[in-house]
Amino acid sequence: QVQLVESGGGLVQPGGSLRLSCAASGSIVSINTMGWYRQAPGKQREAVAIMTSGGTISYSDSAKGRFTISRDNAKNTVYLQMNSLRPEDTAVYYCKLRVPGKEYWGQGTQVTVSS
Repeated sequence: QVQLVESGGGLVQPGGSLRLSCAASGSIVSINTMGWYRQAPGKQREAVAIMTSGGTISYSDSAKGRFTISRDNAKNTVYLQMNSLRPEDTAVYYCKLRVPGKEYWGQGTQVTVSS
């Protein structure tokens, strides 16, 4: 059974920074994709940043230039460094692990950007 545990969310002022972490445990195929998604109230869940185990990265337009995704394959952990946060970044952030034929989600961590 694969489990994903996120951490690092919280309340931050506009312009501030947060670093999210997501650790995967269990039987994990080495070739996989890990990524961050978010869902704001009343909106659909959207992809923020995705990184393959081979190092290929993609960002949403809103994340480009402000957020950085990285991962430690040995620890099956993915990070999201978020800088220059804006009120519109407020959402529950979810981690997802995708392997051939399956995907797993974390429980989510709340990020609130407010003065």
